[in-house]
Amino acid sequence: MSGHSKWHNIRLKKNKMDAQKGKIFTRLAREIIVASKAGGGNPDGNPRLRTLLQKAREAGMPQDNIKRAIQRGTGELDGATYDEVTYEGYAPGGVAVLVDCLTDNRNRTVSEVRSTFSKCGGNLGETGCVAYMFDQKGVIEVPAEGADEDALLEAALEAGAEDVVNEDGVFAVTTAPHDLETVREALETKGIAMDSAEVTMVPKSTVTVQGKEAEQVLRLMEALDNLDDVQKVYANFDIPDSLLEQAAA
Repeated sequence: MSGHSKWHNIRLKKNKMDAQKGKIFTRLAREIIVASKAGGGNPDGNPRLRTLLQKAREAGMPQDNIKRAIQRGTGELDGATYDEVTYEGYAPGGVAVLVDCLTDNRNRTVSEVRSTFSKCGGNLGETGCVAYMFDQKGVIEVPAEGADEDALLEAALEAGAEDVVNEDGVFAVTTAPHDLETVREALETKGIAMDSAEVTMVPKSTVTVQGKEAEQVLRLMEALDNLDDVQKVYANFDIPDSLLEQAAA
């Protein structure tokens, strides 16, 4: 499995821990606010919101929190207004990094992101410097244990998925971003268990880093992820499993 994929699974585990501390709820609330503002508060007509509500339920986010976030997005409740902004840069070893943020103060956020890159041996770049190295895709992860590969493949492709790949014990179902919810619902109808379903940025190719550079890359990923305004961090690294497992611990 490529390092970035294994790192994604590590982040899923961390998200479950963050949910217990409320951090993941804050991030989900911001996303729900922005999605509701852009597409309305009815999930039936807002696929982005529908996907976020599914994630919120899976994370155990209280229903009252979800309702308030939707109402803030639609203007029924007062609250901060968040802007979506993506920063691009390089980690040690020439690794490309995308940082998705939701912020109510762009000056504060860019300052924090730039400082974090610098402290961890990387550098913040100009808009467009690395975005072309990634494709936006819907990705559904299905645990391979107990799954019927033929049934999964048939259900996914019939629903419009682009590909199904077994990556180290996890089936990665890839879709076009707008087909994610349709495919997820089709798999759910078939009783297929899923670990996650989200629109993400998939690197077109990866950069292998080892030793000190690999440690610096992981430190940067962790530091960026811990910033309050950061929602998601993507990178195109490939790092030995042993280092990733140390990071997970």
